[in-house]
Amino acid sequence: MSNEQPNNPLHGVKLQEILERLEAELGWQEMAQQVSINCFKSDPSIKSSLKFLRKTPWAREKVEQLYLDTFHGFSWPTTPKK
Repeated sequence: MSNEQPNNPLHGVKLQEILERLEAELGWQEMAQQVSINCFKSDPSIKSSLKFLRKTPWAREKVEQLYLDTFHGFSWPTTPKK
């Protein structure tokens, strides 16, 4: 199964794991500065963040990119818009 997406560093990584690693490495305050969303600013918790990010694709993409930047030094290639 790991051969399906060998170049995707997010493959097999759960959103909860992403949040836990970011919180341990950066803390909620730094996460809120990097990704300005209320679930990181006001009474932050893994549970409330998971609930919000699962319903909000644009915020989830930003958190995933923060994870990649923090732990993998990786940026998704941009595709030119037509």
